[in-house]
Parts: sequence; C-alpha cells; structure tokens
Amino acid sequence: MEPITLTTERLRLRSFTPQDLAAVHAACQDPAIQRWTVVPSPYTHEDAGFFVNRLVPEGWSTDREYAFAVEPVQGGPLIAALGLTSRGEGVREVGFWMAAEHRGHGYMTEAVRAAAHWAFTALGVHRLVWRAEVGNGPSRAVAERAGFTLEGVERAGLLNKGTVRDAWTGSLLPSDMGLPTPTPALPARV
Repeated sequence: MEPITLTTERLRLRSFTPQDLAAVHAACQDPAIQRWTVVPSPYTHEDAGFFVNRLVPEGWSTDREYAFAVEPVQGGPLIAALGLTSRGEGVREVGFWMAAEHRGHGYMTEAVRAAAHWAFTALGVHRLVWRAEVGNGPSRAVAERAGFTLEGVERAGLLNKGTVRDAWTGSLLPSDMGLPTPTPALPARV
C-alpha cells in the first residue's frame, strides 16, 4: 500500500520522511520511550535512520506495518509515532510512543482513534489489539480512553531488549466505535 494521511480536528497522521530523522532521534532519547517500547537503548542517529529510511517504507510496501508520524494538523513539531502491525488476517496491533513535551493533551488517544477508524473502514480489520508491558500505566490509559477493552495479562507476552515480559492486552472492535463489522461474528455461548 502507498502511505496515506489521516487527519483529525487537531492532528495529521502521515508517513515518516527523512526530514523527521532529527525529531525521531530526539524523542527516542526519552528514558520512558526506551524503557517501555522496543526502540533500541541507547537510541542512535543510525537507529533513527534505519527506522525512517528502511523500516517505515518496507512496512508500507509489504503491508506488514503502517507507521504514522503524528503532528499538529496546521503543521509543527513531531508529536508522536503510531504503528498498525499485521497480526494475521483481519487483525492489527497498535503501538505508539509520544514525545515527552506533548503528553497530557489527549493527542495519543485522538491519534489511536483515528487510526482505528481507518483500520476498520478502509482495511477490513475486525479486531485491533493493544499490548503493553505490565506497569506501563500511560499506555494503558490511552488504550482505555480510546475504547479498548482490557482482556487480561499475557504471561511472557512481550519480548523487549532480550527479555520476555508480562503484557496487558486489550482489544477494540468496529462495534465498539459504532461501525459495522466486516466479518460476521459469532458471540460466545454463555
């Protein structure tokens, strides 16, 4: 797929470009981003270049991962990164990080909801998954505000920097956003 751009009232979600290299590098110096996400630690200029110039374009061209740079809709600094990674037919996993100086304004929740709406209406996704290491309260708060249902703890569910870690997991369905489900669903028998 060719990269696309999504907009909300306050945000633009677009593909990363080489002009984002310095901002990605600077944001990923944040100890919280290095602690809770799979970005390398320490995070170098080469890591930022690899992400922007190789991982992002390959993700879009193979439909494996759609990575978005999040910025103010009227233009401005990079606020965050958000990715939708394929986890099987009709399932995508959302992952994100936010630059420290932009936290606390609801931007990430807004971006996640915009990406979810696009996934459900344009990609035929029937289940969006969110996972975060147990203890990553800010990520969990975003997921819950975006409408995800917490499903529990996945033991040894995440591999990060050579260590498996327990993960909170949740899901968002099209019906949670008032959208039709692209695939018929059979409810569990009680």
